Amino acid sequence: MYVKTTKRENKSGTVRYLHLAHNEWDPVKGRAVPKVLFTFGREDDLDRDAVKRLVASLSRLLEPGDALASTAAGDLEFVSSVPFGGAYVLDHLWRRLRIDKIVGRVGQPKRGRRRDMTVTERVLFALVANRALAPSSKLAAADWITHDVHIDGLAATDDDACYRAMDWLHEVTDDLEKQVFDEVANLLNLEVDL
Repeated sequence: MYVKTTKRENKSGTVRYLHLAHNEWDPVKGRAVPKVLFTFGREDDLDRDAVKRLVASLSRLLEPGDALASTAAGDLEFVSSVPFGGAYVLDHLWRRLRIDKIVGRVGQPKRGRRRDMTVTERVLFALVANRALAPSSKLAAADWITHDVHIDGLAATDDDACYRAMDWLHEVTDDLEKQVFDEVANLLNLEVDL
């Protein structure tokens, strides 16, 4: 299929019309002839929003990579696509509850060299997101994080990183739970007096 243009002469000059067409073999003529499937009307009066809706509607019939390849320039190549919405919402909730900051504070030793908690925090978040969005074992969660979802700040991980993060979490559970409770109680203005 292609867009076929026809010209007509009138009193005010040349008018171009756009049609959606494809070629069909005509055995009588012994050649392919264009068959008009749809007429868009005058080129200067084209409803571009309607064309965008049509393209979007037709794109839904294709796989995401095929739809992108059919509308993209020739020098672009579709590599992959992973869901982002659920992890995005959970990540904002995680940050709104300040769990990322709490993990960073709890993870620091009282004395000695400071530990970089960025990766541990991201792996813990990814494990929580996995439990909420696609519950599985830590081994399967590592594969899910690496191949099936986009976790901001964590391109990939392995099962060892998941186990290390869980070991660390086991060490600091009491302090972490207390700080998360205090933060959530304060954030939600809950009264926690007994």
